[in-house]
Amino acid sequence: MNGSPLLPNGSPRAVLGVLGGGQLGRMFVHAAQAMGYAVAVLEPDAGSPAGQAADHHLRAAYDDPAALDRLASMSAAVTTEFENVPAAALQRLAQRLPVSPAAEAVAVCQDRAAEKAHFQRCGVPCAPHAVIEREADLAAVPDDLLPGILKTTRMGYDGKGQVRVADRAALAAAWATLGGVACVLEQRLPLLLELSVVVARGRDGDMVSLPVQQNLHRDGILAVTEVPAPDASPDLQRQAREGALRLADGFGYVGVLCVEFFVVADGQGGQRLVANEMAPRPHNSGHHSLDACDVSQFELQVRAMAGLPLTAPRLHSPALMLNLLGDLWFGADGAPRTPPWDAVLALPGVHLHLYGKAEARRGRKMGHLTVTAADAAAARAVAARAAVALGLPPP
Repeated sequence: MNGSPLLPNGSPRAVLGVLGGGQLGRMFVHAAQAMGYAVAVLEPDAGSPAGQAADHHLRAAYDDPAALDRLASMSAAVTTEFENVPAAALQRLAQRLPVSPAAEAVAVCQDRAAEKAHFQRCGVPCAPHAVIEREADLAAVPDDLLPGILKTTRMGYDGKGQVRVADRAALAAAWATLGGVACVLEQRLPLLLELSVVVARGRDGDMVSLPVQQNLHRDGILAVTEVPAPDASPDLQRQAREGALRLADGFGYVGVLCVEFFVVADGQGGQRLVANEMAPRPHNSGHHSLDACDVSQFELQVRAMAGLPLTAPRLHSPALMLNLLGDLWFGADGAPRTPPWDAVLALPGVHLHLYGKAEARRGRKMGHLTVTAADAAAARAVAARAAVALGLPPP
């Protein structure tokens, strides 16, 4: 684009490319098409959520050289919808067209050790930790990091690749269980809240963010997001937003980035903020923006990659989002069922988003439900009724 914005033109439509075919890609496709762009998805799965919606579906592996070259030849710019796309694929594409986020930023988010180094480099507090790359590193772990949580440096998400450890014997056993791969041991902190901030940064350095989101995880998977964050003080929310913007600016990021934070007790009766991890893409906790904000995280992704102006999203309605996992498609006896959508959709302010996945599996993200209302209490009350109808725990 050579510094000039890629303007939507209706017909013929400029093509935006995306690596990955999951639900984030699907929602990106919808946002881009609504703004007048066509979308090409590179994804090996023939029935992928994004592939179903895209104008062009290239069925190939993410590192297939011929497919990458074809994507580059038909697209004006490329993004990714998940962080574990090979960085080398992004580097190959970047030789021919703008890629956002850049391979270097994605590589940092793929590696917990590099990620924590980036936190420290940008002056954003994170949990005390140690990097364990070989067996000899186990003996060098400081005593004050135990009890802790051992996490693989790569390929860990939704609670995967993590083991709680109480002492050195448990640490050694957990490291062996995880395959003796590079890991990060984090001190276990007194967790009070989980927050996240979705930011967008353009090539010109302009940055905006969604409102700070408060999240509840169950079994390592996001279950509930509430906006505005009900239990975080204005000062903590300011710190979270400023920290997220600083991290995005710290590596010249272009695109949408989500930063997750923990609010922990400071040992003196107060609270402090520590960064947990980053996702170089739109995020599950930002899905509420489709219904509760005047600019969604997916429109921000389109704007950033196309070089269009970034406008600060406005939260026009308090919202509560419920993740819908594949467990809902099974009854108490384990038999397949259709969730009672009629009962849910009879409630005021309910917005149902299903991702078009052909097979429901336990723990698989099948969709989400966002409840908007005139005030947070009303949104919470309706969400509680929806949870009862679906058989979910109360939010």
